[in-house]
Amino acid sequence: MKRSTTLAAAVLAGVAVLSGCASTNQPQQQIGYMNQDSASYGSIESIQVVQAKSGTSGVGAVTGGLVGALLGNQVGSGSGRTAATVAGAVGGAVVGNKVEDNRNQPAQQYQISVRMDNGDYRIVNQDSVYDLRVGNRVRLVDGRLYRY
Repeated sequence: MKRSTTLAAAVLAGVAVLSGCASTNQPQQQIGYMNQDSASYGSIESIQVVQAKSGTSGVGAVTGGLVGALLGNQVGSGSGRTAATVAGAVGGAVVGNKVEDNRNQPAQQYQISVRMDNGDYRIVNQDSVYDLRVGNRVRLVDGRLYRY
């Protein structure tokens, strides 16, 4: 009992010392937030519609594998049951992944080419262009383009 009390006191003392070292100064700019001064500006040179690459999340494969393993486990006994369970899991995973891939239809994206004010050339992919047109002046903030 004395040992755990001493350990608890040592941990509390360490926390107190470390909390005294913490800074109370707030940063002027939060991480991940871009103000107007740190944004990049440019002009749109072209906008193209492209098919977004669709992939699978793995949920279909996992679900199919579980269902296949459950069905395979109902077949045979002993080592035959084990083989059927493994085969059912593998087959179910393949089928489940294919079903998920078929359900995920590719979406359209817009590939926007921008000539930045500093001379750089950037290509930005967005799911919509709203009111963006070729020749518009834009601001790039956090990977998205906005008119200004």
